[in-house]
Amino acid sequence: MSHLIGTYQCKADPKGRVKIPTALSKQLSEARHQTFVIKRAVFQPCLELYSLQEWKLLMEKVNGLNRFKKKNNDFIRRFTAGVKVVELDATERLLIPRDLARIAGIEKEVVLSAAVNIIEIWDAANYEKAIDEAAIDFAALAEEVMGDDGDSVS
Repeated sequence: MSHLIGTYQCKADPKGRVKIPTALSKQLSEARHQTFVIKRAVFQPCLELYSLQEWKLLMEKVNGLNRFKKKNNDFIRRFTAGVKVVELDATERLLIPRDLARIAGIEKEVVLSAAVNIIEIWDAANYEKAIDEAAIDFAALAEEVMGDDGDSVS
């Protein structure tokens, strides 16, 4: 599930199922018949969908934390709170667990946004609000994160 591309507007049915758009489904071709992990995001009011392979890589990193440090234990507990294993059904629908949907404010209008190797799942209004808020400082953020600081040696 690496290098995913696109932002997709979707609708959740009354049971919380979201049909994965064809363009995104094609990108998931290897992973779509596998298990996924869904969890709340750390920094935003959305959910994150990981392929099981991506989740295992992340858990290897988390597992390297010293659990005899309280802050590490607190982080692990909070980071993994509410994590669920999910699969796509035969018609390529994803069932968003109700407790996680409630946390993210997801009701009917949903945005699936590719974020490199994961998919963020947003309530559409929250997504637009987050994008609008981020646009204000995006140039400065882009410069800070991606800009060449002149310290690199050619």
